[in-house]
Amino acid sequence: MTSAHVAAFVAGPQPTVFIVNVIHAHPGKQEQAFSAIQDVVHYVARTKQGFLWSNLSKSTDGKTVVNIEAISGANKVDEFFSDPVFLEKFRRLDEVSTSEFHTYRVDDLVLPGA
Repeated sequence: MTSAHVAAFVAGPQPTVFIVNVIHAHPGKQEQAFSAIQDVVHYVARTKQGFLWSNLSKSTDGKTVVNIEAISGANKVDEFFSDPVFLEKFRRLDEVSTSEFHTYRVDDLVLPGA
């Protein structure tokens, strides 16, 4: 039997790993940058075990796009980047932006009333 991951926030002690892509769009290229990262994330969602969910956002000033993505473990990053299709899609960001890619593990979850 295989275990399935459920997309959800967890308020307990279960560790959560996030990928955060901050994408600085070239002038006038925010929509293209959003489309490029959207293509990457939808590919990962369809094909990669360990993907939990993603939040794709565009800044209101037209300059940045952010992908906050929950994954089942930090080891998944190497797996994603070893896929040639993923790499081809991810590199399309370079045509319309510069970007920062970081992996985070949650150390403190603060909820209302805490």
